[in-house]
Amino acid sequence: MNDTDDQEISKRAHQLWEQAGRPSGRDQEFWYEAERQIKAERIRHELKTPDNL
Repeated sequence: MNDTDDQEISKRAHQLWEQAGRPSGRDQEFWYEAERQIKAERIRHELKTPDNL
């Protein structure tokens, strides 16, 4: 992943952390969940491209 990906993951992780009530000591959990969500979204998007419909 590159810096842009890291920024996107960081933003998503922060949103997840806020939604969970800002718990302390769980930053890795939110980072990995954000990373998983973004990767899943990209895969779904790639599956829907016009050249493979």
